[in-house]
Order: sequence, then structure tokens, then C-alpha cells
Amino acid sequence: MSGPSRLPISAVVITRDAARHITAVLDALDFCAERLVLDSGSVDETRTIAAAAGARVEIQPFLGYGPQKRRAVELASHDWILSLDADEILDDEARAACLRLDLADPAACWEIRRRTFVGRREICHGAWRGERVLRLFNRTTAAFKPLPVHEEVESIRSPRLLPGSILHYGFTDCRDVLARSLRYAPLKADILRSIGGPSGSWILPFRGLAAFMKSYVLRGGWRDGGPGFVIAVGRLIDSTLPRALVLEAPVRPADEPHAPERRTVSR
Repeated sequence: MSGPSRLPISAVVITRDAARHITAVLDALDFCAERLVLDSGSVDETRTIAAAAGARVEIQPFLGYGPQKRRAVELASHDWILSLDADEILDDEARAACLRLDLADPAACWEIRRRTFVGRREICHGAWRGERVLRLFNRTTAAFKPLPVHEEVESIRSPRLLPGSILHYGFTDCRDVLARSLRYAPLKADILRSIGGPSGSWILPFRGLAAFMKSYVLRGGWRDGGPGFVIAVGRLIDSTLPRALVLEAPVRPADEPHAPERRTVSR
């Protein structure tokens, strides 16, 4: 896309070992005046590929997902921000919709439908059905919350829905779905500790069963076959394992030595 047609938007992507999808991610953002990749220590060809695609590449040791994205926004050259993950590709309808936007109001912001795939199979039901994420905003009126995982944008105005979708190729197979839930559990446990921790262990079976049934039965996850079942199991893990970790290792007093080290993981 030629320079004059580009919008005054900085597209920001945080990466680590993201060579698999980064070309497609950046190519779909060619209407943005800037494409910024903030890498946190890739050992594959992510940075080389991103630079070859015309992106500006910066390096920042991983701070946690929310803080890392906040840092990417800080480094951007423009106030208008379009934030995508390194496995998310904007479809043609969303690209066209962006080109029609009126960016005169800095309080405006837009959420986009996200269609998630497990391998090549799109997940149309269950916990991920109808997912919308706020990803296009002005940094003077909105910002990512500094959460270590499951970060989201907080804005002063309710977002509008942008036509089109984000295609999310975040999971290679069903094993990856469960592995992600297990990797995120310590980060979610840290969040729970920071707000005082969960209630007793007696409630864990009920929370887990409710999360599973909501995804698999009430939201029709069974229609997605094996992946739908595994996603529901993942929801069970998400709702119970972080709380179990807090109950297993509660917050230590401030003066107690050898406090547990905070852990971070790559997405």
C-alpha cells in the first residue's frame, strides 16, 4: 500500500518466537503508517522477518503481557493504536473498515470480533463464541491494564464494533489448548494473591463444574467436537487451578524471607 493511503495509526505487536505467523500479521497491517514489533528475546527469525517486512523492531525483556503491551504503546509514533497479538491476522473486511474510519475523535475506540482456530478448525461455539476484543484506540484516552495475563484495554467510552474479524491462530492442536491453561495458571494465581486470594477449597469443584458446563453445554461447545470438549476442560482448569495454587502457597508475610519468585511465561 502506498504511503499516502496509510492511516495515522501505529500497529503494535508483541512477539517472542513468532516467526510462524508474523509475515501474515504484518502484511495485513500495511494500511497503518507504522508497524511496531516489540520483541522479548526471540531465538527464531522473528526479528529478521519483521524487519524485512518493513516493521520497526524494538527489544524489551518480557514484563508480563499487560505491561509489555503498555510499553509497545509508549514506543509508538502515533496516538492511534491498533494492537494485535503475533498469531492474530486482520481479515479483509476489517482492513477495509479501518480505511473508512473517522479518527477525528480521540475518545473513539473499536472492538473487533475474534475468530479462534485450533489447528485448521474454527471454533464457533463454547467459551470463545462471539468473542470481541477492544484493539483500536487512542492512547490519550485508553490503555491496557497492567495485568500479567489476559490483559485488556480500558477506555473512557464504550467501544463501537468494527466490521470484520481478527483471525486468531493461537493453538496448534488440542494439547496446546490445555498447555496454555496450565502455563497461565501461575500468572493468574499472582493476580488472585494481589487482591487477597480466593475462598476455601470446598468451592473449587463447583466452580470447575460450572465453568465446564457453561462452555460445553450452555454455550454449545459440544458442537465443536473434540476441540469443544478440550476447551471446556481448559475453562475448568482456568477457573480452579490458579485458586488451588494460591491455597497451596498463600501470600507470605512481608518480613518473611525467601518469598516465592514471580514467574512469567511466553504466549
